[in-house]
Amino acid sequence: MTVNGTLSGIVIALSLLVGAWALVEALRERAPGRGQLLGLAVVEVSLIVLLIAAAIAAAGGDRPASGVTFFGYVVTIICLPPLGWVLARLEPTRWGSVIVLVVCLTVPVLVLRLHQTWQVVTSG
Repeated sequence: MTVNGTLSGIVIALSLLVGAWALVEALRERAPGRGQLLGLAVVEVSLIVLLIAAAIAAAGGDRPASGVTFFGYVVTIICLPPLGWVLARLEPTRWGSVIVLVVCLTVPVLVLRLHQTWQVVTSG
């Protein structure tokens, strides 16, 4: 199992879904509600599951080309939703929803970067 499987697609879809919801709420000039914050929590849990799967694959001998780069992306991607949650709670205006949107648009990019760092070793 590499980082580019169905699990990555699920994480990306969840993140984009929560991001779309945050965009609608920001356009309606609403602060993030419990639903958006719960959505961020679901994205975080899905990221943890993805990274556990990647750790299992690494334990089985399938590793990314640069462990340091991969680890840097892992730390960033794990910290991003909780940080976004805190910042969104501190900003009780529509900008809180914009913060959720930015986090949810950043997560898919980082998942794709994880995929690219993993793919280097499996294809070459």
